[in-house]
Amino acid sequence: MYIDKKLRLQLLAQNGLFVVLFLALAGLLAYLSRDYHQQWDVTEGARNSISQATRNVLARIEGPVTITAYATKRDPRLGDIRSVIREFVAPYQRAKPDLTLKFVDPVEQPQQTKEAGVQVNGELVVTHGKLSEHLTTLNEMALTNLLMRLERDRQPLVMYLDGHGERKLDGVANSDLGEFGRQLQNKGFKISPLNLAAAQGVPANAGLLVIAAPQVDVLAGEVDKIRRFVSQGGNLLWLIDPEPLHGLQPLAEQLGLILSPGTVVDPAAQRLNLPPTWALATVYGHHPITRNFNLITVFPFARQIGTSEGKGWHVTPLLEVAPGGWVSSAAPDHNPVFDKTQDVAGPVTIGVTMERKTDDKDQRMVVIGTGSFLSNTYLGNAGNLDLGVNIVNWLTGADKLITIQPRPTVDGSLSLSRIAAGVISIGFLIALPLLFLATGGIIWRRRRR
Repeated sequence: MYIDKKLRLQLLAQNGLFVVLFLALAGLLAYLSRDYHQQWDVTEGARNSISQATRNVLARIEGPVTITAYATKRDPRLGDIRSVIREFVAPYQRAKPDLTLKFVDPVEQPQQTKEAGVQVNGELVVTHGKLSEHLTTLNEMALTNLLMRLERDRQPLVMYLDGHGERKLDGVANSDLGEFGRQLQNKGFKISPLNLAAAQGVPANAGLLVIAAPQVDVLAGEVDKIRRFVSQGGNLLWLIDPEPLHGLQPLAEQLGLILSPGTVVDPAAQRLNLPPTWALATVYGHHPITRNFNLITVFPFARQIGTSEGKGWHVTPLLEVAPGGWVSSAAPDHNPVFDKTQDVAGPVTIGVTMERKTDDKDQRMVVIGTGSFLSNTYLGNAGNLDLGVNIVNWLTGADKLITIQPRPTVDGSLSLSRIAAGVISIGFLIALPLLFLATGGIIWRRRRR
């Protein structure tokens, strides 16, 4: 093809226009990249990103957050520790642009390090407003819990009734709530026992009173103190096991509770090879506690909770279980059978929330028909811990901190039996190489022919 002067000018103009447009597009992308960031984490369990729960917490924190890392430029044992800290904090900075990270070298700034109370190389000091805390463990759960504690404008006091064999929030027995209490402390709550036989009453600074299944009768004078606390607008979490109330019947009458005898039986749990007395909750009432909550929760040995009208409370059913189950009037065995003459068919409400206005203050209560679901034995099942923390946050007025707790890192290890490991070894080390050699030999022989 003959290229004359006119065609050459057209080609030059086209090429020049293409270069100009390409440079303009590159400049536009560079400009937009300063304000807009997008990334995708394709690793298993998204281990290089923070969870949605953590992003929700960061979105609720008002004002800047400063993280000061006291780390040397090089650690003989850990290596480039500053790089590790940068990578750990980077996802938080992407979610919250006003979260800043700065470094202080403990060797070069020993006085500043001493004044900050830093003990180990790589320790972080996280500051929000006038509050600050130290962090020595670099994982999402630890930092997110720390940020939740800093976000609280006060340290709520959670007191639990003691002296009658109750489940203790600092106890270590299987039936106690010690692990749950420890998790509450990690999130900024203060835990304290309350013996009303010695105390004048429930302290005025108590943000919440927990009653968890006393095993001996509560004295009438103690019950009067609890009822006075409720009448004055105190918040209450009452965990009621399927057993006698041990002197707390006047409190149940004051709240208008209807406590039917019997234990919930859930065939859905039995189909999952779980005991039939484990009630599974998958659908929840419309309430701030369970907003966006989609985890399964397990309630061993639960009882039905009902309420009567006319007590001035706004009642919301929170937990409904066993749609195909029932409330068994007899002690359930391994293969319980529904008795239509004595048992009550499901679904069964085992948890309610109660609200009312008292002296221009919101009074809140949660009553759940089992204390086992928060015990040391069962707390780790499904979403029990998440639900328990959400309940306490709501009861203490920290609605904005109600969220699904960050998940621990998924275990990515692969465990193989000896037979499976042998099959893989023989397949990859012997069978496949022999197959390749045989294929190559066949191809070579055909080409020779």
